[in-house]
Amino acid sequence: MSTETVSDVVVVGAGIVGCAIARTLAGTDLSVTLIDARNDVGDGTSKANTALLHTGFDATPGTLESRLVARGYQLLGEYAEQTGIPVEHTGAMLVAWTQEEVDALPKLLAKAEANGYRHCGIVDSDEVYRRVPNLGPGALAGLTVPGESIICTWTTNLALATDAVARGAVLLRGAKVTQVSADADGTTLHTTAGDVRGRWIINAAGLGADHVDALFGHRRFTVIPRRGELFVFDKLTRPMVPLIVLAVPSSRGKGVLVSPTIYGNVMVGPTSENLEDRSATGTSEDGFEFLLSKGRALMPSLFDEEITASYAGLRASTEHDDYLIDLDREQRYVLVGGIRSTGLTSGMAIAEHVAGLLAEAGVDVAERDDLPPPPRMPNIGEAGLRPFEDAALIDADPEYGRIVCFCERVTAGEIRDAFDSPIPPADLDGLRRRTRAMNGRCQGFYCGAQTRALLQAGAPS
Repeated sequence: MSTETVSDVVVVGAGIVGCAIARTLAGTDLSVTLIDARNDVGDGTSKANTALLHTGFDATPGTLESRLVARGYQLLGEYAEQTGIPVEHTGAMLVAWTQEEVDALPKLLAKAEANGYRHCGIVDSDEVYRRVPNLGPGALAGLTVPGESIICTWTTNLALATDAVARGAVLLRGAKVTQVSADADGTTLHTTAGDVRGRWIINAAGLGADHVDALFGHRRFTVIPRRGELFVFDKLTRPMVPLIVLAVPSSRGKGVLVSPTIYGNVMVGPTSENLEDRSATGTSEDGFEFLLSKGRALMPSLFDEEITASYAGLRASTEHDDYLIDLDREQRYVLVGGIRSTGLTSGMAIAEHVAGLLAEAGVDVAERDDLPPPPRMPNIGEAGLRPFEDAALIDADPEYGRIVCFCERVTAGEIRDAFDSPIPPADLDGLRRRTRAMNGRCQGFYCGAQTRALLQAGAPS
């Protein structure tokens, strides 16, 4: 991007939070540029999490996080209906295995009510096993959270980015910020893709947010990469887990969960391991042992079934207990840091909050009247109608009946559509997030070569 072009706002980071902010501000008369260090949107923290649409029942009351998660739950739920983001309202159960955990349930119920969520209930062990018959022995009681849901984090990120671009935002990928310089007319971000200038800079860089913050002269927090490893079980196990099974939270996080996924699998995890390496997304032997021991205690029969995949993601934890969202009028700079895993749910509310801060600083953030409709995203969720099942769609275009990935039933038509979309994939991982190709039990063993050839050709043959 030429240094002669000055955007009103430059958003650094194209994860869920950054894309939500760019979408909101691109809906005004402001010019917006969205940049990311990686070659695709949602290729950092946002791509690998537990994918829960979270009520915020167990957030710390009175925090900014609790308020924005509750608001984001409403906003994202409505947006998912508009755009076709896959969501399943499964509900959740916190299971108490010890008397200490049983004693904690009334406090969690009170916390939920303090957060404005008044639909939880304490149930006895008989009810726990009625709802989740395959749990291991020894559950004493439970706390129901009927509003907890599973969602497709990949489609959420892509929908927000696509909407931002449709509203006029400029997306620049592969642009890692290396240096910052400011003058009276704005700030220049020196990136690996060239210089990008903006009158306002919004730092939503996730794992790199503290590094960008330091380029603006601040030393107010440190990102502590927290690795979470997970197991994914074969789709045949899905009936064993009808809802999200949660542990009673501790100071280290929300513990190991057993959850259905939007793609028809079952997931167990995550671990919680603080690291120094911000690129350490590989799995580990210790992580496997931890998940095996904890998972078998929760649901032994599940671990008699096939584990088809494992993966790890990094959460951008900090030494602070709340979100760090701050506007500096003099620098015309907004920090959006320390968002952690709840950013999936709260992202749209964070965007609304940032717009409010800009309005208080004198920026006109009134929504335009000529906004395009929200994008309608391809369905990659198992509960909805997939293209390979849609006879009318296949009659109209046989490419939707030509299977490329047999594990996940991904068709040539879907892959073609991904390449033809406003934000096409840059690599195989990006194609996987858009279509589920290579996401099944063979992990690309059968379809990988053909899928790679399609990527290199830019369209299916």
